[in-house]
Amino acid sequence: MTDRSGSDAVGGEDDVVALLTRQHGDIRNLFDEVERATGEDRRDAFRRLVRLLAVHETAEEEVVHPVARRSFDGGDGVVEERLREEREAKEKLSRLDEMGTEDPRFLPQLMELRTDVMEHARSEERYEFTQLRRRTDPGQLATMAKAVKAAEAMAPTRPHPGVETGAKNIALGPVAAMIDRTRDTVRKAMGKDG
Repeated sequence: MTDRSGSDAVGGEDDVVALLTRQHGDIRNLFDEVERATGEDRRDAFRRLVRLLAVHETAEEEVVHPVARRSFDGGDGVVEERLREEREAKEKLSRLDEMGTEDPRFLPQLMELRTDVMEHARSEERYEFTQLRRRTDPGQLATMAKAVKAAEAMAPTRPHPGVETGAKNIALGPVAAMIDRTRDTVRKAMGKDG
């Protein structure tokens, strides 16, 4: 619910930029948690990280990037660069998921992914989010935030192998399956058929 000042009374994020920026902090904290944990706790923390990254990146692809492409000069180029970074991160995330959290290569590769994801987040905030906030109506930013929140609430909590939709997703495995289901959830929240 939104109060008269325009702020979201539930989560404090009245627009999609504030919401996604907060998620960047949550992602950073989950990387810390995965790094510190061991055994089953590390697996659980990594599962939560995979879920948040799936929700976050899919929401950006479905909600933010299309608006950014139209909202400012050079938007297409900014979005294409972010999409390239996101594809690379998804591939690394899939490799980590396949290897498992107990593999001795897991932590060094997780730290590499963390560096890439945090650089990506800084680029989004600097080149995409700043322009989006300047050039997009506050009402549209609020509507976009609602779609992201709906997806976050309804997204699957873990990947379920065997329900992938495309050959590439089958090759990528459970992480891609979660991303696919999250994309469907975001599209439903936005009133799209997919």
